[in-house]
Amino acid sequence: MTYSRRAILATGATGTLALTAGCIDFVLGDGPMELTAERVAPTDTALEEAGYAEYEIEERSIEETIEVGVERDVEARVWSSIYSKDVEHRGIEHEGAFFVAVSIPDFSVLGRSFNPISDMTNEELLEEFMSEIDSEHTDVDDISKVDSFTLDILGDDRTVDVFEGESKFEGEPIDIEIPVASFDHEDDLLVLLGSYPAPLAEESANAEVLMESVEHPV
Repeated sequence: MTYSRRAILATGATGTLALTAGCIDFVLGDGPMELTAERVAPTDTALEEAGYAEYEIEERSIEETIEVGVERDVEARVWSSIYSKDVEHRGIEHEGAFFVAVSIPDFSVLGRSFNPISDMTNEELLEEFMSEIDSEHTDVDDISKVDSFTLDILGDDRTVDVFEGESKFEGEPIDIEIPVASFDHEDDLLVLLGSYPAPLAEESANAEVLMESVEHPV
């Protein structure tokens, strides 16, 4: 599972890096810019309450060349924490509910942003990060926004957009609900995303519990 390079470096950063020795080297072309995100994840208490278990936790490196008058190299380390839950639908129990928490370094050089993902809409982020879930429900068609509300996450009101789309389960169509929140926190861009069968109303509440519980940095 990988992010597209365009998306990783497409995030509009709000923070400005101080002119440290490493940053000066980067601007002058004497070295690469190395950035590391801090991991974001729900608390163990919230995971237990919602019935979710660890699915995959991964830190990986993305390398890219950006343009700052001249070409410069950037290496960004990205965290993704994924959790899953077995749910029952149409009398069959299966791994059908997921929660994804992603953190990406947010940065700018001399006041110029080089992270356009923060300018992406939640729908665009959904399309980018839904592939993090290695599941038969990864392919969701006809996605549309159905609701929007706010939650208190990491000490502030954050907008959560809820999308609905159609997938397949045992060859039959099934509606999938996907809440998405994205915001800047502590020099990282955070993306929080849930996915579960829309008929299971209790999973909507569980996704909210997980979102409200996240800690960053972990």
